[in-house]
Amino acid sequence: MTPELGIVEGFFGRPWPWQARHAAVARLAPLGYRFYLYAPKSDASLRRDWRSPLADPDELARLAADCASHGVRFGIGLTPFGAHLEFDAEARAALADKIAMLDGTGATELAILFDDMDGGPADLAARQAAIIDFAASRSRASRITVCPSYYSDDPLLDRVFGERPPRYLEKLAAGLDRRIGIFWTGEEVCSREITPGHLDAVASRIGRAPILWDNYPVNDGPTMSQRLHLRGFTGRNARIGASIAAHAVNPALQPVLSLVPLLTLAASYRDADAYCYRRATDEALADIVGTELAALLRLDIKWLQDIGLDRLTAGEKAGLRARYQAIDHPAAREVVAWLEGYWAISGEAVRTQ
Repeated sequence: MTPELGIVEGFFGRPWPWQARHAAVARLAPLGYRFYLYAPKSDASLRRDWRSPLADPDELARLAADCASHGVRFGIGLTPFGAHLEFDAEARAALADKIAMLDGTGATELAILFDDMDGGPADLAARQAAIIDFAASRSRASRITVCPSYYSDDPLLDRVFGERPPRYLEKLAAGLDRRIGIFWTGEEVCSREITPGHLDAVASRIGRAPILWDNYPVNDGPTMSQRLHLRGFTGRNARIGASIAAHAVNPALQPVLSLVPLLTLAASYRDADAYCYRRATDEALADIVGTELAALLRLDIKWLQDIGLDRLTAGEKAGLRARYQAIDHPAAREVVAWLEGYWAISGEAVRTQ
């Protein structure tokens, strides 16, 4: 069973250029990608400065219209920092104003995202449910989703954001209308494998099939930004499609190269048990970058994805740069920019975006 596929642009670091977003929608819509959620961590008007006006309302409106022309639903992710600590009259008025702004762009989906913030009080779930209920009552969106503060059972989240309150996920889900979708990343923040058994267990806890927020091929953060994630999807057998409401992919920082693994996800559902990730990677590479550049990327994938920028020698970097500078293709230019540190992300950026 092939679930509805989608993109959730939810990474730290440099956001995609607007034209890259339009290009991704056009390329992926025919493959079953039916929604695009705009939620880059770098857009402060949707995060730490969420009470301020939208940074790019006209561009958002153009993207919403373009998505609609391709049969793709456009949504925006809002992270109301601090609202769970004091959801008073001022915060309610600010949230109502921001919801109206989001509706004004033509977005038909709304995501309230509580990730990347400290857990807070013991009644966190009830507080967040109240915020979601308030937003839903004022939004014209046809679908509303939420990302919990603890969106995986991965203990990494407790270590970074504080220990989760007892039965946090179950209490949050119980406080939400069943029509509201709930994002889940799997057994880990960046799950190596996602199985029907795990997803079915999560569904029993939240009273609905989860929306999978897949953190591959995303490569943000100080460590992951040192790698180009080019290989096809693995560890996601097509059978998980029956256990999820949708499959949303958080792409890599490089918009053209991201298309390679995104094509393989569609292939994995299409081919089911016949899927071969290396063959799918080769086919997607040739499709996106052409046969000449695809052959070069296949040759260098160990250095680009496994060894990574921080472990390449100066000579290896110079050799790779010379090879890709000689090719006039946007994907080759992305490799060169990555080699020059354009997408490197510091811990400070992750803490402050």
